Amino acid sequence: MWEARAAQGRGAELLEWARAQVLAREPVRRELLRAPQDRVLVLTWWEADGFDAELPELPEPDAELITRPVHRWRFESVE
Repeated sequence: MWEARAAQGRGAELLEWARAQVLAREPVRRELLRAPQDRVLVLTWWEADGFDAELPELPEPDAELITRPVHRWRFESVE
């Protein structure tokens, strides 16, 4: 999971930036979401063996596009 907060009034631009990012390989699924305060969230699903797997990551956008560093988390599905 990748989450960033856009600079004031730049939420649409950050969303388009995230949408345009090409990863070294494609995930099983990729979903973009937005939230109040110009937040953008990218969820990706991968076939991988555990949290330590080498997976492509979305980079940091240019500093003027965001208000703070990007947050990244990894989760795994549970039954």
